[in-house]
Amino acid sequence: MPGPLTPARPLSVRRRRIALAVALTADFLQIGLLPLFSAGVGSPFDWGLDLVVAIVLLRTIGWHIALLPTFVAELLPFVDLFPTWTAAVWIATRGRVVTSEEVGELPRT
Repeated sequence: MPGPLTPARPLSVRRRRIALAVALTADFLQIGLLPLFSAGVGSPFDWGLDLVVAIVLLRTIGWHIALLPTFVAELLPFVDLFPTWTAAVWIATRGRVVTSEEVGELPRT
């Protein structure tokens, strides 16, 4: 199991694209449909969306420390006006993407 100082596992281009699509969609929904996701009655929808996005991203790109403050920030009112999920995916996946040619060169774990 990787520790805090071990490098994260490499990601395929496909997994990175899926993670970015999920993050962009979530941020677009939260910004574009602000009245539905604002504090008050719509909050359960917002929390539900954030929970689903967090689970999908964890399954797609794995654990990264950038996901924790993003999930906490998403619980705060009006922080959804900043694309936090997209920023977290960008931070979590930079430098981890490998091409199909490089996959053959990776050591098996």
